[in-house]
This record gives sequence, structure tokens and C-alpha cells, in this order.
Amino acid sequence: MHYPRLAIVDLETTGADPTRDRITEIAILITEGDTLIEQWSTLVNPGIPIPWRIQELIGISDEMVADAPGFANVATAVRQRLADAIFVAHNVRFDYNFLRAAFEQIGESFHAPALCSVKFSRALYPQFPRHGLDAIIERHGYAISSRHRALDDAQIVWQFLQESRRDQSAEAVTRAWSRALSDAPQPRLPAGDLEALPECAGVFVFRNAHGHALEIGHSRNLRADVLGLFTARKADARTKKRTTGVQHVETFPTAGELDASLRELQLARHEPRFKPRQEAAWGWRFTLQADPPLQLQELSASDPLNWGDTFGCLRGELEAKKLLRDVVAKNRLCPRRVGLEIGKGACHSHALGKCAGVCAGKETAAEHDLRLLTALAGLKLRTWPYPGPTIFAEQDEAHSRSAFHVFDQWCHLGSFNTHEEALACMSAPERRFDAEKYRLLQRWLAQPGHADNAQGSLLQATPS
Repeated sequence: MHYPRLAIVDLETTGADPTRDRITEIAILITEGDTLIEQWSTLVNPGIPIPWRIQELIGISDEMVADAPGFANVATAVRQRLADAIFVAHNVRFDYNFLRAAFEQIGESFHAPALCSVKFSRALYPQFPRHGLDAIIERHGYAISSRHRALDDAQIVWQFLQESRRDQSAEAVTRAWSRALSDAPQPRLPAGDLEALPECAGVFVFRNAHGHALEIGHSRNLRADVLGLFTARKADARTKKRTTGVQHVETFPTAGELDASLRELQLARHEPRFKPRQEAAWGWRFTLQADPPLQLQELSASDPLNWGDTFGCLRGELEAKKLLRDVVAKNRLCPRRVGLEIGKGACHSHALGKCAGVCAGKETAAEHDLRLLTALAGLKLRTWPYPGPTIFAEQDEAHSRSAFHVFDQWCHLGSFNTHEEALACMSAPERRFDAEKYRLLQRWLAQPGHADNAQGSLLQATPS
């Protein structure tokens, strides 16, 4: 692969947040193909004190930048060097966002195609776990005199790009290049938010500048999924809408997917924007030989052991009645027999030919109710498939995380860090039905291998 014109950039700054911190040093290498055309660097007066810990890390002190030009004085030189080139940096989002913020502070805009050499390294050398600049220096045996000084770090990136082209096939380099290149502006988030994303299951919260939650979600891999939203090369309208206005990303690593789903639900219920905190649930209870045989009942917070045969898990009384009306109409059932219509004798639907006639003596109540049960069969709430209270264990060995979730009759009794705590919870279960947890546990159990993690209090439980 023949590299196009590149501007390899490295910055040193007073901190990690481009909205608050400032640039203290800029280095730019201009290359074409395998030729280094120019290397340029300058200290920059940030206009604010450099924190002591930063001075110790990078070796740039307040005294060193006291007489250096401010960014406004070097902006033209920077822009000229970046013109008509691909902006390359190791963790490009950091350097790109700082330069963009610096230009905006002097009333100018900045945009350029950007390539991240961290992503390039990941794509080209997937067998290695780390791809930071220190890892690359160690892996390739590079010599560097002043680590964390802009010019030396930029030279390491250029050396790495050259060596990669020599050592790997043209096809592999082109493929890695394609994955690392983006025409989209880099996401405007504090550096720590995305750099620190863990590669594990968990929950993410997107917040705006005022700290209000814009979105709460869960993921099998927080780093891959969240980072992918903000760095997609061709983001669709939905992705752009999800990321617009996000100023901060919170993450909550979990032991697995069920742990993440339960944590997401918990967080959403404590955010004002995501109320109601708990979804109402209504269903129809069937009682043989009762008149009417169906009774509408609210399921939320009740004990499923007291339900009997229950059909539907609807989001309200009106939705439950609408569902039953649809079932009755499609199966020529009697609205009077099921309690949707009050009166004696033949119902109105029978006069219209829409009722088979239990209300007019043309079929027995038993025949009608058998047809009713057949029509409702697909809506029946699943019977709890275990003998009693059951523990679902999740282990994330790579990050030393464990979670033990206790359920009984689809009711979540609690989640715990140890098996002993979970066992203690099983001794006196307090069941309160929650429709959302009922659905998410069913989805989780439907995935291969998950039902095998179920444990009874004494013996390994197996679904019935």
C-alpha cells in the first residue's frame, strides 16, 4: 500500500478534557509515501497553569511555556501543515478534539479525515492485547529519547506505520487502514470516557451537558458497542440521533448479560426521564365453572403462586380488554359469557352472527369455554420451569466479577456478589411480580447455555 499525504500529529496538554484543558506542545510530521517531507514542533502557552502531575509526566513546566506563543499565534502554521492531508494520531480522538477545540476558541472551524493508529494496530496485530504507544515501543523495540514529548511520540507513530507496511501484506495493511480511517468528526467527549471503556458486559448511560440521561442501555461488550456508536464511519440517522448532545458516558461493568439487563432496568427507574419506573401488568385469570370464567386482575407486585391459569401480560386494563375483545371476535366467542357485556339472553354479537350461541343455548358453556381456552393458549403465562427458588450464576473470569441472581415464579428476589448471600435469600422468598423482569429473564433463558446456569438450593435444578 502507498500511503497518501499524512499529517502525523501529537499534542501535549494540561489534561484530558478539550473543553477545559489546553495545548502545551504541538508536533506535526508531513509524509508522502515513504518520505518524510517535514517535521515541525512548537511549545504553546496554554494560558492556564499546568498541573504538577502533568509537568512530572511530560516534562513541560510553566516556565518552559511562559514565553511560548499562544495557539492563536501558531494556528495559521498548523492549518497550513494539516491542509490536504489525512490527520493521523495515536488515539486520534484525543488530538483531533483538542485541535478542533483550540480552533473554535479563536473563532475558526476545523475538519479533516482522521486515522487512528491505535485502531490500525488492533486491526493489523489482533494477536496482541495492548496497542498503546508504550506497548508498541516495547513490542517493536523502538528507541525513544523523550517519551511524552510531542515530536518524539509523532516520530514513533511514523516509524510504526513504515514498519507495518514492510512486515505485513499489502492486503492486510489496506484492510487495517480502511478500518482505522474515518471521515466523520471525532466524538466530542472527555478523553477518559471512551479510552477507559471496558471490554465486558455492562450498562452505559449517555448524559448531556446538564447531566441529564439521554439514553440508558446494556451491552455484551461496552467498549466495542459504545465506541462503535461514536466512531462509525458512516453513521445512519438513528446513530447520529443517539449520539447528538452526549457530553459524558457513564459505564457500569457487570458479570454478564442478565446482570446488565437488571442493572439497566434499575438505573432507568431512577431517572426522571424514563418514568414510569415500573410497568403495570394486567392479565385474565380463568376459573372453571365461574360466571364469567375470566376475571381481569392486576399482576404487578402480586404473587404468581396465587394466580391459577392466567393469560396475557398487558400494559394496562384498557389494553387487556382490547386484547380479549379481539380474541372473542376472531373465534365467534360470546362477549357476555366472558364478561365483556352485561345482560341476559342472546348477546348482540349472536344477532349479528358473530357469536356461536352459548348465550342462546346453541352450545354448552363447557364447549364454549374449551374454545376460549384454545384461543387463549398462546397468551398463557409460562409456568415457572424450576422446582422452587433458583439461582442463576454469571461469571466474568477475565475481570473477576460474579453475580448470583435469585428468581422464584419469575419474580426477582435479589442479586448478590456471593453464592452464600444468594442461598440466604432463598430461605424466605418474597415474590412480587414485575412484568419487565419476567420478559428479560425469559429472553435470557432462551439463549443457548443460560438455562444450564440454574441452581436450586440443594440440587442442580433443571427446567421442567
